[in-house]
Amino acid sequence: MSLTFIAEIGMNHNGNFGLLPELIRQASLSGADIAKFQLGWRDGKDEINRLTEKELNLIVESCNFYEIEPMFSIISDSAFNMIKNFGYDFKRYKIASRTVIDNPELVKKVLAEEKETFISLGFWNKKELPFPIQSNLKYLYCVSQYPCLPNELKNLPKSFSNTEYAGYSDHSIGIEAVLLSVARGAKVIEKHFTLDKSDTTIRDHALSATPNEYLEMVKNARAIERLLSIGI
Repeated sequence: MSLTFIAEIGMNHNGNFGLLPELIRQASLSGADIAKFQLGWRDGKDEINRLTEKELNLIVESCNFYEIEPMFSIISDSAFNMIKNFGYDFKRYKIASRTVIDNPELVKKVLAEEKETFISLGFWNKKELPFPIQSNLKYLYCVSQYPCLPNELKNLPKSFSNTEYAGYSDHSIGIEAVLLSVARGAKVIEKHFTLDKSDTTIRDHALSATPNEYLEMVKNARAIERLLSIGI
């Protein structure tokens, strides 16, 4: 399995949906395989992330044009129904660690679709896994702090291949933790993505990668992947 890079755009559009095509374009140019958004979170009336079918159309059309896969974190039952009824064959889903705890029945419904589903376990603090391992489920190691400080990464797996984790969902500042996880065998990388780290509209911007940073991260990670492939 080669590396898969998820650009977590999330709500970094700040509610300005006119930014969506540019965010997607820059994510594609920066080497991301997937442009990810959140569906079912802060989506009430007048809230920042009220995505309607119109915005979903814009996201899908922009992703198709810029040749990057669209993906959504499914955070509510209404969000899942919206995705299922949208009329587009999404290849994969994402489940946030908060949803694992707050709505496990929703997670079971998503998994029953038998599409590849990434599940972060940042809030999960039990030894046993929340859902049995199955072919379409990929767990991601995550620390749910915004931002995640270096001393909070002490439990980052030393070898991902010897754990239940397929990859790493990052909330740290910079790209070093991502590169370390790739060197330790992570095959899926999720990193927040922004056009402006100085934006204070939401906290996510500060721990996100800009297009230049994301591109540098991907290039270095791919180089590490090549070295690992020859047994170094």
